[in-house]
Amino acid sequence: LAQQINMIYGLYPIGPEDSMLSVLPLSHTYECSLGMLYVFATGASTTYLQKPPTAAVMLPALKKVRPTCFLIVPLIIEKVFRSQIYNKFTSNKFIKPLYEIAFFRRMLHRIAGKKLMQAFGGRLRLFIGGAKLNEQVEQFLIDAKFPYAIGYGLTETAPLIAGQISPAVKLGATGPQMVGVQVRLDNINPETKQGEIVVKSPSTMVGYYKNEEATADVFTNDGWFRTGDLGYIDEDGYIFIKGRLKNMILGPSGENIYPEEIESVLNSHVYVSESIVTERDGQLIALVNFDSEAIERLKDELMQKWEITRDEWNQKVDEWNERKEELKKEIERYVNSKVNRFSRIAKVVEEEKEFEKNPSKKIRRFLYTDKKSGQEKKK
Repeated sequence: LAQQINMIYGLYPIGPEDSMLSVLPLSHTYECSLGMLYVFATGASTTYLQKPPTAAVMLPALKKVRPTCFLIVPLIIEKVFRSQIYNKFTSNKFIKPLYEIAFFRRMLHRIAGKKLMQAFGGRLRLFIGGAKLNEQVEQFLIDAKFPYAIGYGLTETAPLIAGQISPAVKLGATGPQMVGVQVRLDNINPETKQGEIVVKSPSTMVGYYKNEEATADVFTNDGWFRTGDLGYIDEDGYIFIKGRLKNMILGPSGENIYPEEIESVLNSHVYVSESIVTERDGQLIALVNFDSEAIERLKDELMQKWEITRDEWNQKVDEWNERKEELKKEIERYVNSKVNRFSRIAKVVEEEKEFEKNPSKKIRRFLYTDKKSGQEKKK
């Protein structure tokens, strides 16, 4: 951890004049290292919330604390982008046509970015995402000239391996390796030039406590730690992650299918909040949790069209179910028009409740899919 703090300072320098607002659990190595130990080491300050970081709790705290640095996970900023920016621009019949034109979209993003900065307290100079961002969200941050950084790592590496900070960023990358860290690819596919990311660094763990077998599984014979992430490294040394090795789906002709890439496209659809792509009976199935605000707007439009009130909604249950089936088909067509042939989904299935997540806000995939049988798990 001490080695990690020294390495972090070279990438994200802070000092006694800086303040942070903590919204992540300290059991998360990212928050423990950067949000607590690094703050102690540099003389900065951290304010801890007493309640879960819902919008109702977090927004007033941001205005009060006015942090200069803010650690966050992708899910939080992605939800802010969807609800406060993307949905508002695309639901306005006057603004939507402009938003579809790149020049005007950049202008609108710049305006929205200034408002977002004020919502974050107005002093933010470093906003750090603990993993790769959705490219649509990252493009917004670039257009808005919003000060952000990305870090990539794992608990076993304490945690950071690589990182980048605006404006020296590449869209979709997690940045080059940090000073003191060695990164290479193992088992490289000669066609795609992709392989498993393996690491050596002073902050990488020695092994799992009293578990020699698990330790042996995650280290190569020459001592490199296996991250379990598949990706590639470009000519400038920037690391691009394609997905988790254990999540990869093998296509009918041996193609490597990364569900995370398909999910990124799914999540860019106006009616989708979150998604999981899994394999079932040899086909790709998308489990989708609809965006509640977008669905409510759709219901309002349909009530006007059908000339009914909220109280009369139950009279149109069959029509609403038909419209939802149409919506699933629309999402399916949208995704399949943007992914390669072997990554096309066969069906969209609604997941009515939000997906369960771990402390770092990542979906617990194993609760929804059985990787061995390819069948949906019974819950």
